[in-house]
Amino acid sequence: MARIRLGMVGGGNDAFIGGVHRIASRIDDRFDLVAGALSSTPEKSAASAEALGIPRSYGSFEEMAEAEAAREDGIEAVSIVTPNHVHAAAAKAFLAKGIHVICDKPLTSTLEDAEALAASVAEADALFILTHNYTGYPMIRQARAMVAAGDLGEIRIVQAEYPQDWLTAPAEKEGVKQAEWRTDPARSGAGGSVGDIGTHAHNLACFVSGLEVESLAADLQCWGAGRKLDDNAHMMLRFAGGARGMLWSSQVAPGNENALKLRIYGDKGGLEWSQEDPNYLWFTPLEEPKRLITRNGAGASEASQSVSRIPGGHPEGYLEGFATIYNEAADAIRAVQGGASRESSMGVLPGITAGMAGMRFINACVTSSANDAAWTKL
Repeated sequence: MARIRLGMVGGGNDAFIGGVHRIASRIDDRFDLVAGALSSTPEKSAASAEALGIPRSYGSFEEMAEAEAAREDGIEAVSIVTPNHVHAAAAKAFLAKGIHVICDKPLTSTLEDAEALAASVAEADALFILTHNYTGYPMIRQARAMVAAGDLGEIRIVQAEYPQDWLTAPAEKEGVKQAEWRTDPARSGAGGSVGDIGTHAHNLACFVSGLEVESLAADLQCWGAGRKLDDNAHMMLRFAGGARGMLWSSQVAPGNENALKLRIYGDKGGLEWSQEDPNYLWFTPLEEPKRLITRNGAGASEASQSVSRIPGGHPEGYLEGFATIYNEAADAIRAVQGGASRESSMGVLPGITAGMAGMRFINACVTSSANDAAWTKL
């Protein structure tokens, strides 16, 4: 099957997440990156395109959307990997041209922009896919399937955490580009750690449990001197159906790199998973010994095996999880091009619904904390 012609907005030669998207799009050989508006100026964009071997460079995403839509060999999909405040305008420009959008998370920098983007997605013929990449991990698919099959019984408790330590020192004042925009409300949005990594923990908790957060009580802190956005957050969660949970996100916890963890407990058993040890899933049936399920090992389900690429015992992780999102995005794009509906083609891919849930989560966290951790509905 021919590769999908892909464009990219943002993600210049020195951008971390742009490189991750480029690698992920190539792992299963489904995409061919042929165009980009990679930086904030035409000169920087052209330099990055030349360094990366991308044939067509544009000075802006508006120019790129217009020109690529007019070409017979124009891009079929675009990856948007800019800071959050650009997501909405860029996505709408390509959706309006019938070009499928693969967008980094969170959805946008403001709830108002998110609502406007959601309206554009509803009106468009093209797909909108959000790269909540941790949903692509094989053992996360295993956990989701086990919960859905009733192996844990009725879900009672959902705990998620995502601590990091990279903002413990004032990295935004030391010329660290990733820190500069992530701590800037104008570019990042109202949430700091809750928007950057808390949304991952929230999304994963909902994806695996099959539940939605109805309300939360959040306590947000800014430990960095002069920092305008939260760098640590604790919250209690109430899920639809009665389950309860807790979520912690932090970027000022020394000793933690990307320590995303998920624990889910029902009346028949529990599951535990850690992103830094992603090929293992611990399952404890009630009153039975704890069991270790390994990726592509004994007891691995079809749901996890279908997104595993190599034999068990060989580690798969971050890049492969990201690649699963791109691989399934390629399947969805080809399905739509073949006449399938947008809804049926998406499968378990995160899209605008997951994006809006994330934005409501951020908004509720900020609102709750401003009101002395008052319970706030999403």
